[in-house]
Amino acid sequence: MTTPTLDQMLDARTALGAPLFSDLPGDIAVSFEFFPPKSDRMAETLWNSVATLAPLAPRFVSVTYGAGGSTRTRTHEQVVRIQNEAGIPAAAHLTCVNATREEVDAVARHYWEEGIRHIVALRGDPPEGASGYAPHPGGYENAADLIAGLKRVADFEISVAAYPEVHPDSPDAQADIDNLKAKFDAGATRAITQFFFDPECFFRFRDKAAAAGIEGEIVPGIMPVMSFAAVQRMSDLCGTAIPSWMEGLFEGLDERPAARQLVSATIAAELCRRLYAGGVREFHFYTLNRAELSYAICHMLGKRPTGTAK
Repeated sequence: MTTPTLDQMLDARTALGAPLFSDLPGDIAVSFEFFPPKSDRMAETLWNSVATLAPLAPRFVSVTYGAGGSTRTRTHEQVVRIQNEAGIPAAAHLTCVNATREEVDAVARHYWEEGIRHIVALRGDPPEGASGYAPHPGGYENAADLIAGLKRVADFEISVAAYPEVHPDSPDAQADIDNLKAKFDAGATRAITQFFFDPECFFRFRDKAAAAGIEGEIVPGIMPVMSFAAVQRMSDLCGTAIPSWMEGLFEGLDERPAARQLVSATIAAELCRRLYAGGVREFHFYTLNRAELSYAICHMLGKRPTGTAK
């Protein structure tokens, strides 16, 4: 494990020793993830969220891609609109699923022509009804193969996924680290992790990545809990461990959404505070197209709208 510098030790003391979040300097960089809306009402919610979070000057925002490319058109529309109308660097998710290399390359080329310079490159989940992932005939085999292909199309900035608690399809943790290194070796710029709730889990993963020779940026993905039941379902799918104490904190709040949001923001902000104490300065928030929780967490970490005094 890397020995912390004196400045990092002072930062950690500030983060852990100050009352609540009172003295955090806001020296963090943030990014946000959205999903493409399925209706006009959901589109309005998305754009309200973009407008709320834009003053925090995110490094970028990303828009997800449905299983099997099911939201390809909507993803494209929202990515281009965010970059052009909101003035925020936007990243489009792109997967290997249900497409040939030529089809994926054509989508990437179109993004480049539209001024999009950032791709979140993912292997992708199996199409609905499939028993497991299998490369499309004539398609990219996996994320590392996709990244190499994207780099041949244009010099994209590329973010990839990382799994502190091991991808469900990986045989073991070392195979996961090896796969992540292959993605960086293929040209990835950074990795964004699956959501997690134990900061030590992230630190152990970061140390293993460094020991494997991975020098690229590894950004923790933060999932504020909108619904405990929903997080349980997502955790079961991706292998994220839920702390035993969390269910008790959300018990009885299903019919009290405002109280649930307060609890959720507090839990996520405390996770971020502990990550900050361990030297983390970049955070990626899975917003689920709801801005207030992510905004509140950033605020507690000292992040303020651009041009606004603390």
